[in-house]
Amino acid sequence: MMHDQRKSDGPVVPTKSPNNAGKPEAEAVEGRGPAEGNADQDSPPRTQSRISADAALSRVRQAAKRDRKARLTALLHHVGIERLRTAFFSLEKKASAGIDGVTWAQYACNLESNLQDLHARLHRGAFRAKPSRRVYIPKADGRQRPLGIASLEDKLVQRAVVEVLNGIYEVDFLGFSYGFRPGRSQHDALDTLSVGIRRKKVNWVLDADIRGFFDTLDHGWLMKFVAHRIGDRRLLRLIQQWLSAGVLEDGRWTSSEEGTPQGASLSPLLANVYLHYVFDLWIKQWRKQPARGEVIVVRYADDFIVGFQHESTARTFQVELEARLRRFHLELHPDKTRLIRFGAYAAAQRAERGEGKPETFGFLGFRHICTKTRSGKYLVARHTEAKRMHRKLRDIKSELQRRWHIPVSEQGSWLRSVVTGFFQYYAVPTNSRRLDAFRHHVVRLWCRALRRRGQRDRTSWERVGRLAQRWLPPPLILHPWPEARFDAKTFGKSPVR
Repeated sequence: MMHDQRKSDGPVVPTKSPNNAGKPEAEAVEGRGPAEGNADQDSPPRTQSRISADAALSRVRQAAKRDRKARLTALLHHVGIERLRTAFFSLEKKASAGIDGVTWAQYACNLESNLQDLHARLHRGAFRAKPSRRVYIPKADGRQRPLGIASLEDKLVQRAVVEVLNGIYEVDFLGFSYGFRPGRSQHDALDTLSVGIRRKKVNWVLDADIRGFFDTLDHGWLMKFVAHRIGDRRLLRLIQQWLSAGVLEDGRWTSSEEGTPQGASLSPLLANVYLHYVFDLWIKQWRKQPARGEVIVVRYADDFIVGFQHESTARTFQVELEARLRRFHLELHPDKTRLIRFGAYAAAQRAERGEGKPETFGFLGFRHICTKTRSGKYLVARHTEAKRMHRKLRDIKSELQRRWHIPVSEQGSWLRSVVTGFFQYYAVPTNSRRLDAFRHHVVRLWCRALRRRGQRDRTSWERVGRLAQRWLPPPLILHPWPEARFDAKTFGKSPVR
């Protein structure tokens, strides 16, 4: 017999899992949602109400497109039960709980009643955002990045709100903005950058980094930017709640007067909105001024690269960009922002000055390098960033130590998933050597782990080689050349911006 207690300010959480549960209930307790594409499992049905909700959101999108200056009202009613349900099933099933302690599996046991209660509180104004639970994860430079783990209901309401807001902002956002947008990936940004450098007259590159962007984002400016398009006071009040909910760390609450909680579903969209008004619209207008030469820009969240034809234009831009950012309480990181000579003629021009090889820059995990093909044509090579690969290998070493005494087949299965995931992102043309080096280091780490399983263990390289051949995928290129994918996606008609 299951006992639950209903509360008006939170979900119904069972104290015991249901007996004689059918398949959906059992999956809910285990923390698994219906697998995508699996006909044997029930997935969230695309009901008539969901179709109606999509149609209503489509009308909002059309209204936003007809009048790009209009403030759209009555938006919160689009966050209905069906949209909340879809948002719930899109959450990570095994994610850590927030300060409320409610997990995905617990919430799923009484999903419909929980969603009904959440929907009612949301629309009568009784929903209150909870503080995030502060945790830290290591950064590539050895520092700690603070993350905020939101409560489960905050997560799913934010997911639903983001879906509604995307219907508006996807009309407004510009083409060179790629971060955290539907249908756009990191590889789309990387392809566009490579194609732009090769096809446009790029001789200089500004590798820019905004210092602590997510931590210093100004709430006042952000709410003004959001209010340009959003006229629903209830939705604005809800966003303000999330911004000011604060964080809970070691039992102590800290207010949030600036920044957005990293890890929250809403943060990437709000970051894009902020930079859309601060950076995107500004540089779009800036490039229209005469005598500028060709300028390309690719932005992924707060990470962006700008290419220039003329050095004078690049230096003028950097000065004006710093002034622009200061106006909105942002600044470029002095140690991570560089203007470098880069492009088809960079090698020859630096050789004339006795400056050595062209400098390189990093973007989205890849080191971009000026080089040539075997036939002598200019090429932008992309190699895995050394610090990214070293950090991944350290993580693998640490995890292998924790898995020393599990069966070799389980170790191999886990390593295969890790290496496969690494290759799926980094297996781009010109990166073969780094892929091969990564796999080689993984095999060495596995060999050392196997030899430490016992004092008498003498695992040979031959045996480890056979295990690697069985379990680890070969270092094959999985992505096409940037030009091929860029032209295929744009049908060769979209210009590099």
